Amino acid sequence: MDHGDGVGVARTAAEVEAFLSDRLEDSSRVTLRALTRDDQDEFVALVQASAGLHGPYMALPATPEDYQAYLTRFDHVTAQGLLVCLRDTGAIAGTVFLNSIIRGRFQNASLAYGAFAPTAGKGYMSEGLRLVLRYAFECLRLHRLDAQIQPGNHASINLVRRLGFRYEGISPELLFINGVWEDHERWALTNTMFAPGPWPTHPTQPTR
Repeated sequence: MDHGDGVGVARTAAEVEAFLSDRLEDSSRVTLRALTRDDQDEFVALVQASAGLHGPYMALPATPEDYQAYLTRFDHVTAQGLLVCLRDTGAIAGTVFLNSIIRGRFQNASLAYGAFAPTAGKGYMSEGLRLVLRYAFECLRLHRLDAQIQPGNHASINLVRRLGFRYEGISPELLFINGVWEDHERWALTNTMFAPGPWPTHPTQPTR
């Protein structure tokens, strides 16, 4: 696959494709793929159409220039950008980011996500996030995922609660969003909370 993307995006695309190839009998209404340069026009249009939905909770690139700059942050090693797409049409339903991937004794990533207005409220993100969780724990061999969510974002809080995340407290003025330092609740999920396992460990994880 060559869309003129950076090496990191290409690596993510290949790894997601390999992950999905082992799940050919998956009956989910959605699938995953890496965010690429080819998604610019559709992504930017969806961000603009979803301004009312995202409101104060997240800021996504809303111009082609911002999108191209945003794409460069996904180096595969410390950050990955994923799309949740409808299986029957390929249309983008939402986006999921695995940020701040840290290895060693942590084996953790920060999870961020957002639905897009045209298909919001139909359960697509629930299905898409379940796929991302399995990809993160099974393929990336992470142990834990954190989600930081503003207290007023009830839809996102309800979503992670349904997926089995546990509430771990609140961090005042945690993230700078739309010009304001916002308080965020901290929610987390480990691989053994998601499913008993055994789960494969990453080569960077110490043996003791």
